[in-house]
Amino acid sequence: MNQKQMNNAIATASLRLAVIQPAFNGTYPDMSKQDYYARIAEKPLKLPDGREVRYSPGTFSCWESAYRKGGFDALIPKERSDKGHCRRLDADSISKIYELRERFPRLSASGIRSIMIADGLINASDASVSTFQRFIRKNNLKGLSAPGIRDRRAFEEEFSTGMYQADTLYGPYIKENGVSRRAYCIMILDDKSRLIVGGKFFYQDTGVNFQRVLHDAVATYGIPGKLYVDNGSPYKNEQLSLICGQLGIVLIHTPLRDGASKGKVERNFRTLRQRFLNTLDASSLKDIRQLNRMLADYIRKHNTTVHSATGMPPYSRYMEDLSHVRMPKSSDWLEECFLHRVKRKVRNDATVMLDKKLYDVPMEFIGSTVEIRYRPGEPGSAFILQNDSRFPVIPTDKTANSKAKRNNPYSVRYGGDRP
Repeated sequence: MNQKQMNNAIATASLRLAVIQPAFNGTYPDMSKQDYYARIAEKPLKLPDGREVRYSPGTFSCWESAYRKGGFDALIPKERSDKGHCRRLDADSISKIYELRERFPRLSASGIRSIMIADGLINASDASVSTFQRFIRKNNLKGLSAPGIRDRRAFEEEFSTGMYQADTLYGPYIKENGVSRRAYCIMILDDKSRLIVGGKFFYQDTGVNFQRVLHDAVATYGIPGKLYVDNGSPYKNEQLSLICGQLGIVLIHTPLRDGASKGKVERNFRTLRQRFLNTLDASSLKDIRQLNRMLADYIRKHNTTVHSATGMPPYSRYMEDLSHVRMPKSSDWLEECFLHRVKRKVRNDATVMLDKKLYDVPMEFIGSTVEIRYRPGEPGSAFILQNDSRFPVIPTDKTANSKAKRNNPYSVRYGGDRP
């Protein structure tokens, strides 16, 4: 499985988690879990690769069972062993029918079948025209309308930590050590209470820095059911998907070019700019640490002051829902969830590249592809996880390696008699 396939598999696992989370947490609005699965099975799911596939309630139950036993990793789809072989109206064929019907609303069942045969998706003997006609009629695909105006109705989570919203705000330039650099404010807001659960300035708007803010927010205020972010690189990357999967968070990205969908966090940033940044004398700042101390004071005041939209201080509103807050199992468990995970093939000299640096791994992994877990910026934290055992991954010291005693048999003879 290449990197693109792995990214797609992780995105698919995140989608599966989003589907089963209400059943797993017991928050479905239906009379029973079976009713919930039956209801969502009525419509196809749009997969990360754009395909739309209809699943049965039993499939959803299987996903839930797998998640309970193996966590997020159990939801990552494995590569099909029968890839390339056609099956009678399988998931791929059904997805193609939906795609063609949406692109060409007037295309007949016979026309859809002909295109799929020409594209090699099915053989002529796999399904007859009547099979396609029955499927289209049964699933009410006689006419698919284009989407209309986006839904702009106001919403609010039922409980605090039901959803966190996050975004980045461009901050002031700070002159530190003779160099002027822009600061970026990464902030996380609880949807219901309007509590600022995390906020910090950085010199770089990166995924790693956002993950640091998210880590502290989760450790202090709890694990959200959903995380609502935009499509920028700090918020849309493989590592964040894996972290959210491990924590049981449904990661949701805003529609492209739709800033209005982030209303609460955008309003929060407007207030931050009006009441904090616009009154700030950036030239008086010595470093970014001073700016963060001032931001921490602003956040404390915000969280304990009556909010105009709710009529309550955000912290008081959060405390009302404390019984619904899901805290991390332990600090060690939380650290494990935030570890970065990458796959590397071990070279013949028992080394791998990690963040553009060379690392030594145990000799028995030469030639193998291994999964390495580590905390970004901490070289000593890396290890290989295999069969629930950990193997050290340490920065390469070529000087020390040159002095190490080797048990290899001599393969070159210097001098001596020739045979």
